[in-house]
Parts: sequence; C-alpha cells; structure tokens
Amino acid sequence: MSFSHAKGIRVGQDGTEEVEDLVAREYRLRLNVNGKYFCDMIATLDQLRELGAGFVICEGISPKVDEVTVRGEEIFVECSSMQGGGCEIGTSGGVSVETPSGRVDSGLTISREDVTFVTRHVESELWRQTGGVHCSVLFRDGELIAKSADVGRHNTVDKVVGTAVLAGIDLPGCVLGCTGRQPAGMVVKAARAGIPVVISRAATTDRGIAAAEAAGITLICFSRNDRFTIYSNPWRVTGIGSGRKV
Repeated sequence: MSFSHAKGIRVGQDGTEEVEDLVAREYRLRLNVNGKYFCDMIATLDQLRELGAGFVICEGISPKVDEVTVRGEEIFVECSSMQGGGCEIGTSGGVSVETPSGRVDSGLTISREDVTFVTRHVESELWRQTGGVHCSVLFRDGELIAKSADVGRHNTVDKVVGTAVLAGIDLPGCVLGCTGRQPAGMVVKAARAGIPVVISRAATTDRGIAAAEAAGITLICFSRNDRFTIYSNPWRVTGIGSGRKV
C-alpha cells in the first residue's frame, strides 16, 4: 500500500481538532546491478521494475537494460554493458550529477497547447490523497504512455523512463512532465534518457538551465494553466513568435 493513516492535531483560527490523515509511505529498497549490491533507494513500493530500469538508464550506469526482477524490497537489474562506477544517493533517491554526457538527438517540436495539455496530466491520485508525493508523466505523439507518483521527484522520472524502456518505446520522441524542481541533476536524467522536452510546474536553477542548454533540451518551467516559461532551446515550441534552432 502506498499510504498509511496518521493521527494529528489540526490547529486553526477556530481552535484545534483531532484528525486522521492519509500520508505517503516510504520504503528503503536495495538496488542490485548484475548480481552485485549497488545502492539503497528511498521510494514508494510500486512500479519497482520500472524504477530499477529507469534508474540505470537515467544515471548513465548502462545504455541498455536486459532484465529487471523484484524480490520483496530488492530490485535486480541485469545489463550487458556498464558505464558508471558508483553514486551517492540522497534521501529522495536522487543522484548528484550536473554535467550531461552528450546532446539529445531529436528534432521533436511541440505547440504551446501541447505544453498546457501535458501539464494538466501532471497529477496523481496518491497526490490528491496525501499531498506528499511528486508525479511525472511521459507523452509520445499526444498520448500518455506512463505516469508515476513517488515520495522522491527523481524516482518519478526513473519510473516513467523505465516504463518506456521496458516497453521498447523510443524516448527521443517523448515529452516529460514533472511536478518537481528542475536542478541540474533532474535535467541530466532526461538527457541521459534522450528526452528532448522537459515541462515542470515548478522552478529550475541556474545549473539546471545550463545543463539543459548543454544537452539540447527544451526546459519549460512554471507551467500553470496556460502560462509557462521556456529557459532553453525555445525553437522546439512552435507558435510562440520567437526562438530559433541552435
């Protein structure tokens, strides 16, 4: 189960009252790559195969995933070629990475209406129940192909990427939508997966923008209702009256 019940005391202008809220549950998981322990991850207990596959791709550990199995709270990923050595895992399950390894090879363009459409779907039932998780979505050709919710914003990206990888879906033709901030580490995840467009309801950082520019990613943040801000490679968004391909 992705949530549990917690009792508390709600304080307001009219006094206090006892309440019972739904809160998101988090678990400590073990990731094993090619039969060897790799790291611990903090995540919700769903889409674990997708989490393992996406993590390996998004962190540049391997360009290809051969097989993923889950046994209890352990994830086992088999991949034919290894690129990375190790990583430092934060409390959200994310990895501290700031420099993309290459540019995303994609000529994908989207409309401003597409940005609004993707943003509307960046919400999950678990978020509505608890308010304590992030959400990511993955679109291709205007269709939703993956959605995930997790206590860690990094995990949500890994899960939707993993969904696509396990299904054999071409990621350079996809658009990623997120609830979370987009610092460099988040942008580089998309770059390693080959995703050309990232749309977030939240903010970015200076290094996030620099990473997007370096990787050739169109980074769109503060996407709310019909307004958004494009921070890099605006040529991919048609009909806005400015921007050029670089």
